[in-house]
Amino acid sequence: MNWTRHFCTLVIAIVIALSPVTATEPLALKSILIRDVPHIEQKPDFCGEACVAMALRKLGIKADQDFVFDQAELSPIEGRGCYTKELTNAVRRTGFDAGPVWYKVRASSAEQQLDRLFKVIHADLTAGHMSVVCMHYDDRPETTEHFRLVVGFDADRDEIIYQEPATADGGSQRMSRQLFLKLWPLKYKSDEWTIVLLRLRPTDKLKGATSTEFTDADYAQHILELKKRLPGDGFHIVLAKPFVVVGDDSADTVERHSTNTVEWAVNRLKQDYFTKDPIHIVDIWLFKDKDSYEHNCVTLFGRKPTTPFGYYSSSDKALVMNISTGGGTLVHEIVHPFMESNFEDCPSWFNEGLASLYEQCRDNNGHIWGSTNWRLNGLKEAIADQRVPAFKTLCGTTTHEFYREDPGTNYAQARYLCYYLQEQGLLVKYYQQFRRDVSTDPTGYKTLQSVLDRQDMEAFKERWEAYTAALSF
Repeated sequence: MNWTRHFCTLVIAIVIALSPVTATEPLALKSILIRDVPHIEQKPDFCGEACVAMALRKLGIKADQDFVFDQAELSPIEGRGCYTKELTNAVRRTGFDAGPVWYKVRASSAEQQLDRLFKVIHADLTAGHMSVVCMHYDDRPETTEHFRLVVGFDADRDEIIYQEPATADGGSQRMSRQLFLKLWPLKYKSDEWTIVLLRLRPTDKLKGATSTEFTDADYAQHILELKKRLPGDGFHIVLAKPFVVVGDDSADTVERHSTNTVEWAVNRLKQDYFTKDPIHIVDIWLFKDKDSYEHNCVTLFGRKPTTPFGYYSSSDKALVMNISTGGGTLVHEIVHPFMESNFEDCPSWFNEGLASLYEQCRDNNGHIWGSTNWRLNGLKEAIADQRVPAFKTLCGTTTHEFYREDPGTNYAQARYLCYYLQEQGLLVKYYQQFRRDVSTDPTGYKTLQSVLDRQDMEAFKERWEAYTAALSF
């Protein structure tokens, strides 16, 4: 880092801020314009990020506003864009020399000091460098603070030329210098105003990127919108990538569910099965009891739940839980959005069989491991009554047949087939081979025969039924 240059810049800034002032004179500055700066319309609350991304693109760096946000090291759980402190961090990390950023001017003598600061912007423009300023959006009393990218000055019309990130057609906008100097000061104190100026002087370390995967910026945008949808003030949000967990229990309880159930299950499922995250950012709604669950399902999704435990809705991009019934259903439902993104053609019987396996689960040397559960007793009764269909029948069920024409055994039979494969050390192998060969074996039945190394599936069914009947819960 060039400390001499930074020291000189700081001294200049202090001199500008503290210089004695006289009556304001018209500025004797030439017109200057940095041409062909690409315009980027900001995402909600990402005005600063969009400004920096525009500057990077002008300099030939492929970058987007999400990349700029990710450089700021702002936690996405805040659900907002960068403030000046964080944007300064992003500006410097992307390879710009921003110089001093905050300036103080005395309200009683602000005009000439603002003119002097504008000359700093003009000098940078003359050198080919853009600036980001934080200012009031307009002159209404309730207006918010807003970042804009300054790209030029028209001396004949005494106008600032800037990129407006807030609108789709915001390239090469203009405002009078008088209005600019009125909106620029942030008047946190009546006698001393704050000026924010980020000078985008490029170094040889400029960098940028665009991403097709979810980044912190995507989660920040998602949480920003999610906060607008919260049904009340008693909700807490926890980021448990790739999910966003929302609950109306205590903050500690929601955090505990996120860590001990969601993150625990996600890490192990990804280790053994899933290489891709869900195709959407999925919310996990954890309602603390039956009343909250039923009421908020109607409030948020416009319908009553059809199960007392919880469900996954692909259309709502949400897992919705009555968490008072336990975490088993939560782990079950977590499987479904992963299966959706990793094994699109997976038939319902295996989708539900694998998910049901982990309704009751534990850690086994760092791997997720299904245990026997409440579905066992009903399956045993069906085995005793000879009501369990052949595995070829189970594998061949359509989605409608699996869910709507269930003879009462589909879930349990699918679960305990997966359980058997797990106990034989074959379940992960079956998943991988079935997923690979699904185009030629859409039901998974032939793959099952191959992995089991059995052609006589009637004999296997007898063995499996004896095995299952000996299990206990």
